[in-house]
Amino acid sequence: MAQLKVRQVGNSLGVVLPKETLARLNLREGDALYLTEAPDGSMRITPYDPEFESQMRIAREGMAKFRNTLRELAK
Repeated sequence: MAQLKVRQVGNSLGVVLPKETLARLNLREGDALYLTEAPDGSMRITPYDPEFESQMRIAREGMAKFRNTLRELAK
């Protein structure tokens, strides 16, 4: 666990992530982070877009449903 401090950044507030955290999340300057609320009320910061994950789940379901058709189209 890392402790972060809220700091003034221009007219806003922000936090600075430690280098180890940036490396673990594979983040670089300009990358997007997403703040989501967990079912227990806690907040999570992640580099993964939750909307994209939902879209991928739907796509996987469609690929499973039509796998024979997709296999034939790929020939």
